[in-house]
Amino acid sequence: MRRSTALIITAILIAVFSVAFLWPLGRIVQRGFFDEAGNFTFRYIAEVFKNPIYREGLFNSLKIAIGTTSIVTLIAVPLAWLSNKYSFVGKGAFTGLLLVPMILPPFVGAIGFQQIFGQAGTLNALLHINYDWLGRGQYWGVILLQALGLYPILYLNVAASLANIDPAMEQAAQNLGSTGWQRFFRITLPLIMPGMFAGGTIVFIWSFTELGTPLIMQYTRCTPVQVFDALKDIGTSPFPYALVFVMLVASLGLYVLGKFVFGRQSYAMQSKAATHSGFEKATGWRAVVIPLAFLAVCGAALLPHAGVILTAFSEPGSWYKTVLPTVFTTANFQEALGHSMTVSSIGNSLLFSGIAVFVNLAIGVMVAFIVVRSDLPFRGVLDTLAMLPLAVPGIVMAFGYLAISSMLANQPWVKESTFFKTLFDVRTNPTLFLVIAYAVRRLPYMVRSAVAGLQQTSATLEEASANLGASGMYTVRRITVPLILANLIAGAMLAFAFSMLEVSDSLMLAQRADYFPITKTIYELFQLIGTGKYLASALGVWAMVFLAATILGASTILGRKMGAIFRV
Repeated sequence: MRRSTALIITAILIAVFSVAFLWPLGRIVQRGFFDEAGNFTFRYIAEVFKNPIYREGLFNSLKIAIGTTSIVTLIAVPLAWLSNKYSFVGKGAFTGLLLVPMILPPFVGAIGFQQIFGQAGTLNALLHINYDWLGRGQYWGVILLQALGLYPILYLNVAASLANIDPAMEQAAQNLGSTGWQRFFRITLPLIMPGMFAGGTIVFIWSFTELGTPLIMQYTRCTPVQVFDALKDIGTSPFPYALVFVMLVASLGLYVLGKFVFGRQSYAMQSKAATHSGFEKATGWRAVVIPLAFLAVCGAALLPHAGVILTAFSEPGSWYKTVLPTVFTTANFQEALGHSMTVSSIGNSLLFSGIAVFVNLAIGVMVAFIVVRSDLPFRGVLDTLAMLPLAVPGIVMAFGYLAISSMLANQPWVKESTFFKTLFDVRTNPTLFLVIAYAVRRLPYMVRSAVAGLQQTSATLEEASANLGASGMYTVRRITVPLILANLIAGAMLAFAFSMLEVSDSLMLAQRADYFPITKTIYELFQLIGTGKYLASALGVWAMVFLAATILGASTILGRKMGAIFRV
């Protein structure tokens, strides 16, 4: 790529990132540190820590993140290690089932989780007791539900890291008399630590800032729910901005701290593994225990999904103080699809997500070309900037977009123009901001997929095309894009699927029923008295089927490289 072309593309990308990513964050900083007279102050930030309710919310969110990440680590690391080391009966099926939790947002799974562990749910009916599991253990319910939904992210990263370890290193340690545990802690663990950190960071930030699950589980004393409740004060009070800023600093600070700590303990191999050393066949007690471990995790992870499916197929009121529903029906699906909000929400999500994916394709390919094909000295900064949305909480970005919309909506040239009011005021039409939010949040998936494709494609074919007189655009269109098309399709599928089921942006930005996306409609249906949870579950099952097909297709294309999608 010519340096002049690379510089022009980089300038365009920086301008896009500045408007779509840095501006919302800057708006939060501005409102959190400047009073109405424009004077700089720490008073609002200090008030966040003085307020006992805000302090409790931050402490509870931190507890949720620590608890969730700890459980995820205990689940994902051993399973990834066992999967990489042993062959056993049902391994292919089990490793596929481990990814099933990715097909359902945890907040939708909370509906099924409540049906199973609620006072009138399956567990109490099975044990013939009336214990309030969720009322007395809301915290444990939240972290367990989130852990069962997020462990695949860490599992994919650790599995990919284990696959890249040169088996000669462990063999050399074994020849020197090292035991199995010594090899794991002295060789394997240090080498997979970057992968563990990459996946663990996403899990930690995701659980620290998750809005949907605590909201559905009624664990309201945590920062994301407090931010959600503060939306009504966004135009008048600076304290919600200060609270969101504290959440942003906490997320980025924890990421940077972990990066610094693990960065100082980096280890390198002479080369990545070109071939696998071979799986050891599990025999004796291992042949029984290892499949049982996978079965236990898969069974526990599928409980929320089973609860949602059974609720969707049960007649309202028929699953009350019984182990299973007593009457099954498909009427919930018919009523859900016939509800005034449902059909429009599916169309809205398809529209918002489709446009966002096209934006992601264009930006992702440009970023990948700069990172892989250019020799610009600062291309790594661009790559980091493109991946930062994974480290910035979605609820923070959504609040930033709301702040921008609130500012623009008060401008005279917006108030006096129907077109600009429709474009910039989320209270009138949130389409623009939802599309930008979806595109920014899912851009890392497209960037990593495109980068992987270009890294696997030799540049000599592009050079040959240029030597024969083809223009740069012609070479990209006829040579490069067809060669990396599979990677682009995989990235687009993931970006589209996760945009369709985006939670934080959808709950916060969509404020009119005729513009609700699917996740906001599921939340609103859940609030309905009587049939609400049944209709929400029916719509959730549709979302599960859609996302399952998408992730299956993406994982088939990307294989073990799918773990790189969830790395910062």
